[in-house]
Amino acid sequence: MKTHRYTGLAFAICIGLSACGGSGDDTSEPDPDKKVYPAYTDMTASGGDTTTYDASESGHGFSTPAPNLSDAELEHHLEGDLSFETAFTTAPNQEHPDLDGLGPVFNNTDCNSCHQRDGRNSTPIVPVGQDRIKLSSESGIFLRISKAPAEPCTQGTAANDYCAPIPVPNFGGQLFHRGVLKARPDWEENLFGGQADVYLSYETKEVTYPDGSSITLKKPLFDVENPYDAPGETKDSANVTSDLLQDDVLMGWRNGMPVFGLGLLEAIPEADILALVDEDDANGDKISGRVNLVFDAVKAQAGDENPVSVGRFGWKANTPSVRVQSLGALRGDIGITNPLFPDESVAGTALHDSYLTRTGFTDTGEDINGEPEADAAFSDSVVFYAESLAVPARRNVNDPNVREGARLFDEINCKGCHKASFVTKSSGDIGGIPMSDSHKSQTIYPFTDMLLHDMGEELADGRPDFLADGNEWRTRSLWGIGLTQTVNPQAGFLHDGRAATMEEAILWHGGEGENSRDAFMELTKAERDQVVAFLMSL
Repeated sequence: MKTHRYTGLAFAICIGLSACGGSGDDTSEPDPDKKVYPAYTDMTASGGDTTTYDASESGHGFSTPAPNLSDAELEHHLEGDLSFETAFTTAPNQEHPDLDGLGPVFNNTDCNSCHQRDGRNSTPIVPVGQDRIKLSSESGIFLRISKAPAEPCTQGTAANDYCAPIPVPNFGGQLFHRGVLKARPDWEENLFGGQADVYLSYETKEVTYPDGSSITLKKPLFDVENPYDAPGETKDSANVTSDLLQDDVLMGWRNGMPVFGLGLLEAIPEADILALVDEDDANGDKISGRVNLVFDAVKAQAGDENPVSVGRFGWKANTPSVRVQSLGALRGDIGITNPLFPDESVAGTALHDSYLTRTGFTDTGEDINGEPEADAAFSDSVVFYAESLAVPARRNVNDPNVREGARLFDEINCKGCHKASFVTKSSGDIGGIPMSDSHKSQTIYPFTDMLLHDMGEELADGRPDFLADGNEWRTRSLWGIGLTQTVNPQAGFLHDGRAATMEEAILWHGGEGENSRDAFMELTKAERDQVVAFLMSL
């Protein structure tokens, strides 16, 4: 039976601290009143030699290339920067065939729209006087969708598709709320409509601290309406016929994540991650963690008989490498096929079949030479860009409040999920390609254990993803989190952007995070502010 324990969705309360003790030959009794600070309290180089010290107070604080790249790597990185910001168009584009192939259904037209300035996207705002808004081109949030499995999948095999989410018939595994002009059969009534319309609203709740002060938290709610296979239909319709609106369809809301430091996370030795697994809570701290074992498209393409790897990226650790994550998003979020994912994400659906017929097969997911829409050079540059962005240095480490915040994080046992540091491997591949020297043998401080943790019912989306269940989320890295709203003032925290501040993110933690959340709430107002000050220094 799994124990609810603390986790690391991201931003919240705990930071993998390890208390540091004394050394030497002093045998005197320890002073119980002496404050003990974590070993990394004074650390500034969060990304080792990849750290940039020019990010403070900069709107482009996440967009600096790692300073230890070779000249050739820097050139490749800058090529990737251009690719990352490339906005694609509907096919065919005679003047710029290298830019066409968008969709036919998609969430955004370029990578930067979901990862604004390489950070988080803007949280949608419902204007005063309105109950809800319709997601549009400005929205960086999207929906994962799947059918509920008949029973939990606990061991992936080729026969059960490695426990991958079950696609929704005629829709797939992601809901695309936008489309090119003729994407839908009823396109004349739904110009640039996608698979369905998505509406966002919020509900609120009040949380009161033991000292009597209170804070209002908001939770996003989503309504899916007007699916292409049953125009105008909603979940409240008298006769629900759409494949998308059936009761066994699960939906999980996702914000785009920051993309800096990813190559370093992939360079963490797998053995070091596995060593942290404590699935049965053997140490009794009410915190455990486990890996997500996921299908690896790179291994499959190479002919591996068991194409499964440890998941490292995505909110539920559902992708194994930056390559799979980046090129999967290129094909999924934007609709651009590439060498790793050469087929349209909606291939074989009724929507795609009718779209091809309606448009004379002018947008089949291939270029004029029969190759994927994005070539290998473009794809490789996007991947390397995401692998080689610098990690921002810590700031304000000498501030007494920051130092006290570090100590308090340790005191309320945040190290159970947000492990402070790793040393990256000295050789090997990442994403099937030899790793850059810039990533090798680096001591890094991402504050994550890279594992899945149960975050409790209030954060649950109920949707399994490979071995991750509906309550589990991967521990989010906390490095750079203090610059999040410097880079994008409208950015929110947690998987659906519900938290506008660090404090709010902490208060949403449940499950394995409940004890640490409650301990945070028991602190004085000044101490809570110190905890936040520490987070803001990262």
